[in-house]
Amino acid sequence: MPGTEVKHRKGKSALPQDGKTNGTSEPSLRSEGKTAAAGPSEEKQQPAGDPARLGSSVDLKTAVSLLSLTACLLLAWQNNSVLSVCECNQHSRATAKTPSFLLWVQLEASEDHLKGAISTVTAVVRLEKDITSLNAAVMTMQEDQEASSLRLQKVNDRFLNVTEAWQEGLGVVTDELAKLRSESRSVHVRVTEQVNDAEGRLRALSERLEEVEDGTRRNARLLERTEEEDAKRVQSHLDWNTGQVGRLQEQLKQLSRNDVELWEKLVETEPRAKECETQLPIVEDAVRAILRLGADLSSTERRIEELTLQVLGTEDSMLKALAEILELRQALDDLQLGNSVKKVDNELEVVYLGTVLLGDKNILKQYINRGITQEECE
Repeated sequence: MPGTEVKHRKGKSALPQDGKTNGTSEPSLRSEGKTAAAGPSEEKQQPAGDPARLGSSVDLKTAVSLLSLTACLLLAWQNNSVLSVCECNQHSRATAKTPSFLLWVQLEASEDHLKGAISTVTAVVRLEKDITSLNAAVMTMQEDQEASSLRLQKVNDRFLNVTEAWQEGLGVVTDELAKLRSESRSVHVRVTEQVNDAEGRLRALSERLEEVEDGTRRNARLLERTEEEDAKRVQSHLDWNTGQVGRLQEQLKQLSRNDVELWEKLVETEPRAKECETQLPIVEDAVRAILRLGADLSSTERRIEELTLQVLGTEDSMLKALAEILELRQALDDLQLGNSVKKVDNELEVVYLGTVLLGDKNILKQYINRGITQEECE
């Protein structure tokens, strides 16, 4: 029973000590987190490229390192105090109790101290990790500060360039304003002249409008008269059209009657048409025969035309021969009768032979008989 009471008491004494250590470590970590969080916000609020900001970054580094050192010192001091309290308890109990019981109590106390030391080691490891993360954050902050300082320098250069350009633009604008004032004065003079000209033109236009109004009135009267005449003409055309429409209606009636009559005739001629349809093959054969006859007739006509051309050619040749014969007869009249007769006979025989060769003997005989009769008459 007394051993169990001692264990309970030692456990209660160790629990608040561990709570104290953990509590002290947690606020230190919170304070470090707050400083780390506040650091970049303060750095963001300060303008880049400012020497005050560079000094603040150095102060933050020193503050973080001091906080880490203070946290380590506090943890070491707490561990030393806990160890001293434990040693005092051991000495006081060692004088009152047996050595075996004291050894057992010392073992339990050493276990408690070891647990506290392990917790402190874990806290130190966490602090080292936090310190490394803070160092990395500080490095990134320094890089951001350098980049922001470069950006500020660029912005300042651009601002200077803009101010110079603005000053140049102001000079140009002032020159242009002076030019615009002079131009506005000249334009004002021109505008006044143009306004005066416009007023004169308006007066002339007003007079012209009055003349146009008078002309429009006259034209309106003429238009009214012409409209009346056109209306009369249109009325006469309408009357004539109505008469024509009446005539057309009568013609339509007559056409309808004729249509009825023609329809009756068609009804009457339907049987005849059927009969004609029955006789169509005969008619087709007749038409084919007629076409053949037409083709034969066309060929015969062509032959007749060729023959007529040949006859005309022979007639021309005969006329030429007759002309020659007449010339010969005139020559024979001058010659003696005996010699002339023999020569004429010879020439006639020659002509006769030529006509025989041409193929028209009857015509030649007629001409010869006529020539002989003429000679007999002479």
